[in-house]
Amino acid sequence: VKKELTMEPKVSVSSLQDRVRAHRSLSSSSALRYGALMNSLSSLAPEALEKPAISPTRAYIAVAVLCYVNLLNYMERYTIAGVLLNIQEFFDINDSASGLLQTVFICSFILLAPIFGYLGDRYNRKFIMIGGLSVWLVTATGSSFVTMSHFWLLVLMRALVGIGEASYTTIAPTIIADLFTGSRRSIMISAFYICIPVGSGLGYISGSSIAALTGDWRWALRLTPILGLVGLPLLIFLCPNPPRGAVENHGEGVTGQSSYLEDVKYLLKNKSFVWSSMGVTAMAFLTGAMAFWTPTFLYRAQVTQGIRPPCTAQPCDNTDSYIFGAVTVVTGILGVCIGTTLSRCLRERVPNADPLICAVGMLGSAPCLFIVIFVASTSIPVTYVFIFLGETLLSLNWPILADILLYVVIPTRRATAEALQITVCHLLGDAGSPYLIGAISDAVSKYSPESHEWSFHSLKYSFLICPFVGILGGLFFLMTALYITEDRKAAQQLVEDSSLQQVPATELALELSTGEKGGNEATISHLQ
Repeated sequence: VKKELTMEPKVSVSSLQDRVRAHRSLSSSSALRYGALMNSLSSLAPEALEKPAISPTRAYIAVAVLCYVNLLNYMERYTIAGVLLNIQEFFDINDSASGLLQTVFICSFILLAPIFGYLGDRYNRKFIMIGGLSVWLVTATGSSFVTMSHFWLLVLMRALVGIGEASYTTIAPTIIADLFTGSRRSIMISAFYICIPVGSGLGYISGSSIAALTGDWRWALRLTPILGLVGLPLLIFLCPNPPRGAVENHGEGVTGQSSYLEDVKYLLKNKSFVWSSMGVTAMAFLTGAMAFWTPTFLYRAQVTQGIRPPCTAQPCDNTDSYIFGAVTVVTGILGVCIGTTLSRCLRERVPNADPLICAVGMLGSAPCLFIVIFVASTSIPVTYVFIFLGETLLSLNWPILADILLYVVIPTRRATAEALQITVCHLLGDAGSPYLIGAISDAVSKYSPESHEWSFHSLKYSFLICPFVGILGGLFFLMTALYITEDRKAAQQLVEDSSLQQVPATELALELSTGEKGGNEATISHLQ
């Protein structure tokens, strides 16, 4: 028996290497290959097999910090919309120039998102976010010191603010994905994305409140940078940089060696990613246009009804920004909670439930928005009721969209997927929608430029494009539902295969280390 035991381990290093190659050939194909393992033999030595995991407490603290910074990002983004009437009066600009403020911000955002996505899949994600947040603090503060004759400088500063947001928004969800898995990941992602509508609503409220208290809209732009000075050290000291895919791979990070072009090709072959990205693009167009222009639209509607006087001097009446901001906060929390609950309850019984919920949200919001557009001239309370319903339906999608991307894309390509989706949805979505709505409004208003009533109707007619985009987005999510089950299983299989690939390599490292001490027989004798 002893002879048999001593003979069996006499396996050459070359034969072990053949086993590694054979296993890799069986567990991968040209369609599923996403990069060779990068671990060196020394890193696969027995003492390095168990990596210290990030404690649950530290993971929850990290999510809290990321949520706080995300809240500030969206507060800052929509503070401009909350004081838009004051900005138009201060700089004496029309609707298209006002929409340009949001468009240049989104354009810089989408140009830099792919770069940060590439870096986020290859380098320290924490350092990238810290650098981006630092740029965000400086440029957001600088935009509040622009003088009346330098509107172009305000436009430039808004473009630079997009640098900070691109670095953070692209990378933060991937860190959460590497801290949690399963239902806990869905809950944490929901908490992160609930900050989008809540932060947006608080941006309207805080912007209009500070402008009213100080009599100067520029102070409204200084609130979020002050709060950001708290977020920066929290990010530095409390946010980890977990190994990519470790939580899904029993503590072992998933590493990959692939070019950016290979990453993009992989994502373009992922039908669930492509169709859901198109749905996100339609949603971004819709929410970007409505979020930027709705307070102004409601104000003009009340001017035509004689409820409020037109704004001729600062500070303008920003009551609608208060109300719309409060509605956005409530509907955001309500919609995200309902969407998350539906997803968790239905996902086990209906594998493609997530995109179906998103489709219902988009298709259901379209008639609500159509009613808002035509009821605003007769009844403001009824208008707010349908705004509430429409925003609630749209908010169903926020946590689900992020979860879809995370479970249909492998860990080593998630930052690239986030960046690519951000680029497409903003480029074709909310990068142009505020400016497009403003440009259409200006073109229509030329027929009666001095009429406040016609100023309202021109904006109303320009809004008509939004419900049709909502219907289109619902159709895109229905297409996603056809492929998501298959794509999710494929991503899970790739992660499992990468875990199995490390076992033969570990045996090889062990064989090499024991070989230096006297051969395989000595090893077996020691074990006996």
